[in-house]
Amino acid sequence: MEKVSETIAKQLLQIKAIKLQPANPFTWASGWNSPIYCDNRKTLSYPEVRNYVKEQFVALVNELYPDADVIAGVATGAIAQGALVADAMGKPFVYVRSSPKGHGMENLIEGDVAPGKKVVVIEDLISTGGSSLKAVEALRKGGCEVVGMIAIFSYGFQVATDNFEANNVKLNTLSNYQTLIEVAAESGYVSADDVNTLSNWRKDPANWGK
Repeated sequence: MEKVSETIAKQLLQIKAIKLQPANPFTWASGWNSPIYCDNRKTLSYPEVRNYVKEQFVALVNELYPDADVIAGVATGAIAQGALVADAMGKPFVYVRSSPKGHGMENLIEGDVAPGKKVVVIEDLISTGGSSLKAVEALRKGGCEVVGMIAIFSYGFQVATDNFEANNVKLNTLSNYQTLIEVAAESGYVSADDVNTLSNWRKDPANWGK
């Protein structure tokens, strides 16, 4: 997985799905100041990257969850990724909304999945894990057995690790923040001083830059 993690990190930087700006931080919707911005939906616009991500998702599902019945994507960022994986594996696909529709059936889970089915959840990005775990909760309430979650990228926050452990959800990612920093430093994308800044941010992201 080390080679895969590095390759994914390089691709995300190359297509600007991830941007690093330690000297000019972004502001997240949560209000956090951040030296990194990640939008993995951009991978869908680059066939070579899109296919590589899909292939690595499929390989990991086959390795870790060979008895999975259904692939689920988390809205909205992982709907397309999950559908690609399900199609490649010939498995049923559903996706989980962040909130129920305000009309019609008011579904939270879109698609058909029977109680008792083993589900692998596909995500594009893990920050604190809150929205991802809400999707897991919805699937469990529907009677599904969530066997695990696989994401493209994780910031590696301790709060996310704690949240996944508390909810008894296995999480694997194709790449991660630590690998990204190493790849960015080796390529000259960031300086040694920037590496220190990027490392310090992850230790206390809620208060960084204040």
